[in-house]
Amino acid sequence: MRRSLASLAGALVLTAGGAVAGAAPAVADEGGGFTLQDPRITESSGLAASRRHPGVYWTHNDSEDGSRVFAVDGRTGRTVATVTLAGVGQARDIEAVSVGPDGRVYVGDIGDNFDGGWDHVWIYAFEEPKELRDATVRATQYVVRYEGGARDAESLAVHPGTGRVYIVDKRREGDGRLFAGPERLSAQGVNLFRPVADVNVWATDAAFSPDGAQLAVRGYLEGVLLDWNGGRPEERERLSPPFQGQGESLTYSADGRLLLFGSEGEGSRVVARPAPEGASAGSPDASSPGSPSSSSPAGGPSSGEDGGRGGNEGSVTLGGVAVVAAVVGLWAAARRRRAD
Repeated sequence: MRRSLASLAGALVLTAGGAVAGAAPAVADEGGGFTLQDPRITESSGLAASRRHPGVYWTHNDSEDGSRVFAVDGRTGRTVATVTLAGVGQARDIEAVSVGPDGRVYVGDIGDNFDGGWDHVWIYAFEEPKELRDATVRATQYVVRYEGGARDAESLAVHPGTGRVYIVDKRREGDGRLFAGPERLSAQGVNLFRPVADVNVWATDAAFSPDGAQLAVRGYLEGVLLDWNGGRPEERERLSPPFQGQGESLTYSADGRLLLFGSEGEGSRVVARPAPEGASAGSPDASSPGSPSSSSPAGGPSSGEDGGRGGNEGSVTLGGVAVVAAVVGLWAAARRRRAD
């Protein structure tokens, strides 16, 4: 979703005097990160590790790109399949993607340019293909409303044990909330999402660890890791996302060893960082009802911190520090205006 503050941050980054490097060639990255090579992917806004295809990641563009998602090879950054969704109507603002334990890919059409102007949003779900090739598939559409009224959101995550869908709203002040959907989404009627926990991040994406023990949430400049505690999440530690032009996406690798951070922009880079201790690809938390008996498949890139080669992630030079200071200043000013 295009927003004035984020756009300004991106513009500042581009002029930060070397804080952003050029795109990397289409080669394997031993650090686990990769650069999106598809010129059609210009606003990658969500990221999810495939369950069925080791080393493959699902992503999508932001608003105004229709109902389609891309399967990307995490070794090369090349698109290996484009899946167009049929039977879901006209998408408004797709912002998130997650893969559930039922073998379906969940796509969150949950963005709101009017900051709570839509009285409902949608989630689409389709079976993850057995073969990766360009295809049009029929998806199920779910209508979503929030208890307490409409809101903007960019973060959707499906618990790998229970299959329950969660959304984190996006609050500029950083006082966001985690919303839980019903135990099972229904294609008939409205699915009411209720607040269950505070999330103190200006959230742009969220992801469960493969074992369901942790929920990671990222924003543009900060993030948070929550211990799940059988559905009673508690903040464990703060996260520091890599310095990116417009950091929008987040996922765990399928083996749970890495957290991968993505950004908007053509040829944008997905940066891999070692996941915080405690996450694994083992069986999802058995204390959560509805946990499947089988464990999530392992896979994905090799472990190790990304070397920062190429893309729009780089070291924070003096120019980068100035950018961060400017963005934080704008954010603080916005908070003061809202408080007045």
